[in-house]
Amino acid sequence: MDRGRKPSYMFGMNIGTRIFTWLHGRRVGSDAAGNIYYTERRPGGRIRPRRWVDFIGPPEASAIPAEWHSWLHHTTAEPLPDTGRKPWQKVHHVNATGTPFGYRPPGHDYQGGHRARATGDYESWTPGS
Repeated sequence: MDRGRKPSYMFGMNIGTRIFTWLHGRRVGSDAAGNIYYTERRPGGRIRPRRWVDFIGPPEASAIPAEWHSWLHHTTAEPLPDTGRKPWQKVHHVNATGTPFGYRPPGHDYQGGHRARATGDYESWTPGS
Protein backbone atom coordinates (compact mmCIF):
# COMPACT_ATOMS: atom_id res chain seq x y z
CA MET A 1 0.00 0.00 0.00
CA ASP A 2 1.53 3.25 -1.08
CA ARG A 3 0.67 6.82 -0.11
CA GLY A 4 -1.34 5.68 2.91
CA ARG A 5 -4.29 4.46 0.82
CA LYS A 6 -6.51 1.55 1.65
CA PRO A 7 -6.10 -1.56 -0.51
CA SER A 8 -8.23 -1.63 -3.67
CA TYR A 9 -10.31 -4.57 -2.44
CA MET A 10 -11.79 -2.32 0.26
CA PHE A 11 -13.24 0.14 -2.24
CA GLY A 12 -13.22 -0.77 -5.92
CA MET A 13 -14.74 -4.09 -6.78
CA ASN A 14 -17.30 -6.11 -4.92
CA ILE A 15 -16.68 -9.83 -4.61
CA GLY A 16 -18.70 -10.71 -7.73
CA THR A 17 -16.77 -8.28 -9.91
CA ARG A 18 -13.48 -9.45 -8.42
CA ILE A 19 -14.30 -13.10 -9.26
CA PHE A 20 -15.39 -12.10 -12.78
CA THR A 21 -12.09 -10.23 -13.19
CA TRP A 22 -10.02 -13.22 -12.04
CA LEU A 23 -11.87 -15.59 -14.38
CA HIS A 24 -12.43 -13.43 -17.47
CA GLY A 25 -10.27 -10.32 -17.21
CA ARG A 26 -6.94 -9.48 -18.77
CA ARG A 27 -4.99 -6.60 -17.26
CA VAL A 28 -4.27 -3.92 -19.86
CA GLY A 29 -2.44 -1.39 -17.71
CA SER A 30 -2.67 1.20 -14.98
CA ASP A 31 -2.60 4.97 -14.71
CA ALA A 32 -0.52 7.32 -12.58
CA ALA A 33 -3.08 7.17 -9.75
CA GLY A 34 -2.81 3.36 -9.57
CA ASN A 35 -6.21 2.51 -11.09
CA ILE A 36 -6.01 -0.82 -12.95
CA TYR A 37 -7.73 -1.34 -16.33
CA TYR A 38 -9.04 -4.66 -17.65
CA THR A 39 -10.59 -6.10 -20.78
CA GLU A 40 -12.26 -9.43 -21.45
CA ARG A 41 -9.98 -12.25 -22.57
CA ARG A 42 -12.66 -13.58 -24.93
CA PRO A 43 -15.55 -11.29 -25.93
CA GLY A 44 -18.06 -14.16 -25.81
CA GLY A 45 -20.02 -13.33 -28.95
CA ARG A 46 -20.10 -9.57 -28.36
CA ILE A 47 -18.96 -7.12 -31.02
CA ARG A 48 -16.68 -5.32 -28.58
CA PRO A 49 -15.05 -6.81 -25.48
CA ARG A 50 -16.02 -5.35 -22.11
CA ARG A 51 -13.59 -2.94 -20.50
CA TRP A 52 -13.56 -1.90 -16.87
CA VAL A 53 -11.45 -0.26 -14.18
CA ASP A 54 -10.51 -1.25 -10.64
CA PHE A 55 -10.26 2.03 -8.73
CA ILE A 56 -7.63 2.58 -6.07
CA GLY A 57 -9.67 4.42 -3.48
CA PRO A 58 -13.37 5.17 -3.69
CA PRO A 59 -14.89 4.78 -7.16
CA GLU A 60 -14.91 8.22 -8.75
CA ALA A 61 -15.42 8.68 -12.49
CA SER A 62 -13.42 11.90 -12.59
CA ALA A 63 -10.38 9.94 -11.37
CA ILE A 64 -9.97 8.43 -14.84
CA PRO A 65 -7.51 10.42 -16.98
CA ALA A 66 -8.36 11.26 -20.59
CA GLU A 67 -5.90 8.68 -21.93
CA TRP A 68 -7.85 5.87 -20.31
CA HIS A 69 -11.31 7.41 -20.68
CA SER A 70 -11.08 7.19 -24.46
CA TRP A 71 -9.98 3.55 -24.22
CA LEU A 72 -12.76 2.60 -21.77
CA HIS A 73 -15.40 4.03 -24.11
CA HIS A 74 -13.96 2.29 -27.21
CA THR A 75 -12.92 5.58 -28.81
CA THR A 76 -9.40 4.23 -29.27
CA ALA A 77 -8.20 0.65 -29.67
CA GLU A 78 -5.25 1.20 -27.35
CA PRO A 79 -4.89 3.65 -24.45
CA LEU A 80 -3.28 6.92 -25.48
CA PRO A 81 0.34 7.23 -24.38
CA ASP A 82 0.89 9.18 -21.19
CA THR A 83 4.24 10.43 -22.46
CA GLY A 84 4.92 13.38 -24.70
CA ARG A 85 2.71 15.92 -22.98
CA LYS A 86 2.85 19.41 -24.40
CA PRO A 87 4.02 22.19 -22.06
CA TRP A 88 0.52 23.67 -22.02
CA GLN A 89 -1.15 20.39 -20.98
CA LYS A 90 -1.94 20.08 -17.30
CA VAL A 91 -1.67 16.98 -15.16
CA HIS A 92 -5.01 15.25 -14.52
CA HIS A 93 -6.68 15.95 -11.16
CA VAL A 94 -9.83 14.47 -9.67
CA ASN A 95 -12.87 16.77 -9.51
CA ALA A 96 -12.77 18.32 -6.02
CA THR A 97 -16.33 19.71 -6.00
CA GLY A 98 -18.05 19.01 -2.69
CA THR A 99 -14.82 18.40 -0.82
CA PRO A 100 -12.82 20.79 1.37
CA PHE A 101 -10.51 21.27 -1.64
CA GLY A 102 -13.31 22.45 -3.95
CA TYR A 103 -13.55 26.03 -5.19
CA ARG A 104 -15.29 28.42 -2.83
CA PRO A 105 -15.67 31.98 -4.13
CA PRO A 106 -15.26 35.02 -1.92
CA GLY A 107 -18.41 35.44 0.14
CA HIS A 108 -19.02 31.72 0.53
CA ASP A 109 -20.13 30.78 4.05
CA TYR A 110 -16.99 28.69 4.53
CA GLN A 111 -14.84 31.64 3.46
CA GLY A 112 -16.21 33.96 6.13
CA GLY A 113 -19.55 34.80 4.52
CA HIS A 114 -18.60 38.36 3.56
CA ARG A 115 -18.09 39.53 0.02
CA ALA A 116 -17.03 42.86 -1.35
CA ARG A 117 -19.83 45.37 -1.80
CA ALA A 118 -21.02 46.18 -5.29
CA THR A 119 -19.18 49.11 -6.86
CA GLY A 120 -22.29 50.84 -8.18
CA ASP A 121 -21.56 50.22 -11.86
CA TYR A 122 -24.55 47.89 -12.17
CA GLU A 123 -27.84 49.27 -13.41
CA SER A 124 -30.84 46.96 -13.25
CA TRP A 125 -33.16 46.61 -16.22
CA THR A 126 -36.75 47.80 -15.94
CA PRO A 127 -39.39 47.06 -18.57
CA GLY A 128 -40.32 49.94 -20.86
CA SER A 129 -37.10 51.85 -20.31
